[in-house]
Amino acid sequence: MFDQFIALFLQGPFQSVFGALFRFLPVWMPFFMFAVFYQVWMRYIRTKYLHEQGTILLEFKIPKEMFKSPVAMEIVLAGLSQPGVGSYIDVFFKGRVRPWFSLELVSIGGQVHFFMWTQKKFKNFIESQVYSQFPTVEIHEVSDYALQTVYTPEEMKMWGMQLKLTKSDIIPIKSYIDYGMDKDPKEEFKIDPITPMLEYLGSLKQAEQVWIQILIQPHRKETLKDGRLQTKNDWKADMKKEVEKIMKDSLVKPEKDKPPTLGGLSETQKDTINAMQRSVTKTPFDTMIRGIYIAPKDNFNPANITGLTGTFKQYGSGNLNGFAPNFTTNYDYPWQDFKGRREEKGKRKLFDAYRRRSFFNPPYKNFHGRPFVLTTEELATIYHFPGQVASTPTFSRISSKKAEAPSNLPL
Repeated sequence: MFDQFIALFLQGPFQSVFGALFRFLPVWMPFFMFAVFYQVWMRYIRTKYLHEQGTILLEFKIPKEMFKSPVAMEIVLAGLSQPGVGSYIDVFFKGRVRPWFSLELVSIGGQVHFFMWTQKKFKNFIESQVYSQFPTVEIHEVSDYALQTVYTPEEMKMWGMQLKLTKSDIIPIKSYIDYGMDKDPKEEFKIDPITPMLEYLGSLKQAEQVWIQILIQPHRKETLKDGRLQTKNDWKADMKKEVEKIMKDSLVKPEKDKPPTLGGLSETQKDTINAMQRSVTKTPFDTMIRGIYIAPKDNFNPANITGLTGTFKQYGSGNLNGFAPNFTTNYDYPWQDFKGRREEKGKRKLFDAYRRRSFFNPPYKNFHGRPFVLTTEELATIYHFPGQVASTPTFSRISSKKAEAPSNLPL
């Protein structure tokens, strides 16, 4: 029976296809082998380069009196935009890639922390950037909380997600400017969109942990140096086209001998266009946002899953963009994962990807999604040092003023 199937398979159209492939083997095989070699080589050389750089985790201790608006954080983040990768020798023989950073909001037993993960060579640069805008903030190099945590399914439960934008990334999210924080109002009148997130993080119980990771990499036009045979334009070109399309669709037909007008623009469209035109002047970053909730089985509270997804709702609106889960570690229906193996595999992979801060490069390149573009204005909305309007009890702050040593001390 098997012999008959093979004989049938080798007849007719199958014989023609395989015969053609065999005849043109000297033509396509070198290209195939080169493609395989290129993928293996680039993975090896980039992994080697990244391993040699070394990484550190910096924690920011925020003072009690913080009156800076998110504009200051926007300036800090703009300084992280270093999209260059060097020469072709640097890319294809040294494995150099665009640098990326991880902005992290973490709650460990209800204690809220601000972290930034980076390569060791950027430590002094980041410190100078932060101190230039926040001279009273303390910066400490600390042990990596993610590497110190071991996920054991027998003793712990975990839920994780990765976010996506609800609309095209050429449409911005609701930023701190939309909340009026650029006008620098008094503390009692501020509406800071990061406050609900800090309140949620501070509400966790002992032994519970929530990790929020914002991975950013400078956005740019991608070419051969980025592994592309065909050039990919940056997102600003698409944004300009969208603004032109909205304007064109809103043109009112002119009367005789009169120019067309934009009388057809609604207030919502005007707000959207203003936000887009403001974004196109800002520095863009390729972005991925992850969230993980982990706790011992006896302490795991499913309500905190809803809390984790809900902390991003205030950044969305009907006419602008917003966030929604793109990938989660659970499945909606039992027939999708009868024995729970796919779910457990997904949890382990997401946990490992988080610890490695891996998304833009192997081993978890484009893990369950594609990066979306956020500008410094949008990133500073999600990640900035809050003022006194954020009064979360478990968000510890340091003294704002540091006393100097008396000038008459004996030497």
